[in-house]
Amino acid sequence: MSSIANFESAQRLVTQPGSLLQVGPVEVAGQSLLGYVNAPGSMRDLWQLATGHGDAEYMVYLDERLSYSDAAQQVAGFANWLRSQGIGEGDRVAIAMRNYPEWMLAHWAINALGAVVVGLNAWWVADEMAYALDDSQPKILVADERRLAIFSEICERFDTLQLVSVRADNVSLPATSWTDAIAVGGELPAAEIDPDSEACIFYTSGTTGRPKGAQLTHRGCVANVMNVAAMGTIYATHRALEAGEALDAPIAAPPPTALVATPLFHVTANNCIMQAGTVAGGRFVLMYKWDPVEAMKLIEREKVTTMSAVPMMSREILTHPERGDYDLSSLSAMGGGGAAMQPDLVGKVAAETERAMPAQGYGMTEVCGIISYIAGAIFLARPSSVGPMVPTLEGRCVDDAGRPIPAGEVGEVCVRGTPVIKGYLNRPEATQETIVEGWLHTGDIGYFDEDGFLYLVDRAKDMILRGGENIYGAEVENAIFDHPAVLECVAFAVPDDRLGEEVGAAVHLKDGALLDAPGLREHLASRVAAFKIPRYLWFLAEPLPRNANGKFLKRELREVLDPGSAD
Repeated sequence: MSSIANFESAQRLVTQPGSLLQVGPVEVAGQSLLGYVNAPGSMRDLWQLATGHGDAEYMVYLDERLSYSDAAQQVAGFANWLRSQGIGEGDRVAIAMRNYPEWMLAHWAINALGAVVVGLNAWWVADEMAYALDDSQPKILVADERRLAIFSEICERFDTLQLVSVRADNVSLPATSWTDAIAVGGELPAAEIDPDSEACIFYTSGTTGRPKGAQLTHRGCVANVMNVAAMGTIYATHRALEAGEALDAPIAAPPPTALVATPLFHVTANNCIMQAGTVAGGRFVLMYKWDPVEAMKLIEREKVTTMSAVPMMSREILTHPERGDYDLSSLSAMGGGGAAMQPDLVGKVAAETERAMPAQGYGMTEVCGIISYIAGAIFLARPSSVGPMVPTLEGRCVDDAGRPIPAGEVGEVCVRGTPVIKGYLNRPEATQETIVEGWLHTGDIGYFDEDGFLYLVDRAKDMILRGGENIYGAEVENAIFDHPAVLECVAFAVPDDRLGEEVGAAVHLKDGALLDAPGLREHLASRVAAFKIPRYLWFLAEPLPRNANGKFLKRELREVLDPGSAD
């Protein structure tokens, strides 16, 4: 049998009737969508399954180690404290912190009550935090010391918002400490949860220049967890079939020991790594911030098997001059999510490690996690592909008129299935534009081959993907336009070997105005997060080029402006 035939056999074995991962039609809001017919009903159900791992190690942070039993006690205690504060089904609780264990513990507790997690980007400045809090209207904010300091700049606008402090020794605002909150103890309180109710709101860049709150449902998040499990099992089963084993049941992928190096306020680390791996009984080694040497130390010490990373992190390890000083032989998979893995990196992973194979997930906040996944020998054979669709998503490409096009033809990628979000919070027009008759328009341009493998060739015009962080050009432009010296500006992506893309901006000033790059960056520092401030700035003497409709010609500017000439 050929490799692709074995892969298709593996897919059928994993999703066959009678299995936990059986796929079939599921009714959602009057639509018949692909889903798992035996899926648990909520994130609460997933957490209760996970607590069965008992004394197995769950999370590692610095010198701290937390078992599943330890975590269950803290989750139950925090859930009871939340209930004592009046939090119930549908209420929103925001989380703003770096990758501490409390991020996930709070997440599980909030969801176990049927309440809604609002994930705030830990890199945001005060204005950005205020926007999301005003948009989502949470009743409680759980935050670490740095995020509480940022909140203190805007606290007068949110005087009814209760605060929970995490790992905070110097707090100027009245707050309940995490330690005091979990001391309530007790068993996990009861809750009735609608599978199609909100589980989480994650903010993703939008066309207005302000991020949109994507409404992830319990059904969608559960489907994503099961999709991750299904894809891992499919590839493990495929390897066994390729080795000549005769199978009548799938081969389950082993629980991971995962290095979590990307932020938990994104679906890559939160939904695809932590949530999915928690149910499987995985171990998670949390990093406060990325450092390649520290990552290699942790991989060696904790016998890490996989990394939650954007591709540049894998590249930095592979090219690091000290790589030979560390034992990285435990790694079985390297790659990334949140950014495209360059084809050359696919081969490098297999060639330059002892046993690690390349792996990549393509996904979006709007599908609660992954859309497609590719790994191992299949990836080596198709290094430009992002893989086949996950079991509960249908995929197609459409032309400019929205009509489906045949395999091999390039168009916008659209997907449909149970993981698709309910919509965008307070944005009915954006929801209607993005989700049409159940089909989510991703804004990504690509094509499917005859075997159903997806290839991406471009993204939505103005999106900049910097090291896994989505940055919308309009948001950067709006902040630049706030400067009184600026007459015209456009922001766009500049290719970058390390981060995939960096932010670039071309600026034309008003007659007689004076402004230089340091001055503009200082202006931006109080308006957008540091990662959104352009690395490349061009100050152009002539007005920016426009088309007949008066729109700036971003693509043409991007092609003619030399990064070497930027400020």
